[in-house]
Amino acid sequence: MPIPHLFFTGGTGFFGKALLRYWTATTVDRPKQVSILTRSPSGFLDRYPEFKTLDWVTFYEGDITRKDTFPDISCSHVLHAATDSTVGPNLPPIERYDQIVSGTRNVLDFSVQAGAKRFLLTSTGGVYGQQPQEMDKIPETYCGFPDPLRPQNAHSIAKRAAEHLCILYGHQFGIEPVIARCFAFIGSDLPLDVHFAIGNFIRDATRGQDIIIQGDGTSVRSYLDQHDLSVWLTRLLQTEHPETAYNVGSETAISIKDLATLVRDLVHPAGSVQILGQQGNKAGTRYVPDTRLARETLGLSETVSLPDAIRRALPPC
Repeated sequence: MPIPHLFFTGGTGFFGKALLRYWTATTVDRPKQVSILTRSPSGFLDRYPEFKTLDWVTFYEGDITRKDTFPDISCSHVLHAATDSTVGPNLPPIERYDQIVSGTRNVLDFSVQAGAKRFLLTSTGGVYGQQPQEMDKIPETYCGFPDPLRPQNAHSIAKRAAEHLCILYGHQFGIEPVIARCFAFIGSDLPLDVHFAIGNFIRDATRGQDIIIQGDGTSVRSYLDQHDLSVWLTRLLQTEHPETAYNVGSETAISIKDLATLVRDLVHPAGSVQILGQQGNKAGTRYVPDTRLARETLGLSETVSLPDAIRRALPPC
């Protein structure tokens, strides 16, 4: 399914930069026109001047929490990826919940008015709640749920509500919703100075410092390179199977301890990995998707190995 005109929220974040770089390098799957809603177009383009020359991209100043700032345009597809993954954890839980749920509803209302047919929501693997230890990879059919009595689950529960809103709008207004349940990622556009463990490890190793693990290193994660992420999201915009949720991520599981050791070996072999052993609510947890649905129905695959992804994520010398 070609993409004549994509309206994109979150187009200046990690997902946005990854997709813009991917679409710049290819003409096969690139939308013919992309409209990006962002709080500060000029600020973004000053930081990333390489995107100023893309004649197929238009930036609009606006905020998903304010319906009066949306542009008066029509579009064929909508990709809603505007969630503050970097500063979001520092927001009060109520504010974070409202930003996700109310923001999603505003984007859905815009989609109805703009005549969009396809609506892709970037959700999170957190909607499943804590992955059972005996479950190697978590499938879309697992009906777990984050504990609603814990304020720190506001993000995951809000994403669940946002998914449901998409389905409701699909039934009432004819929009074709698709859900991307996103797990963990790595790439050249991943911030190295926020709460992402792999980014922190790369930052410290490139500085010639030892890698510090605050916990016990037993938690298990997996990381998909931003190139593969971009291919997957583009394919989800075009899928012929709407009203479906797809896990988006890597099935290559690795413990935080082994991840830190891998980064050390690739980037700063003379350094060390220090495990402080502090106990927290993520100690010993798994967060690894089962991506069989995306692989078997959409032909998607993981093409960049974790060592290569780490090398690609290294900051310029």
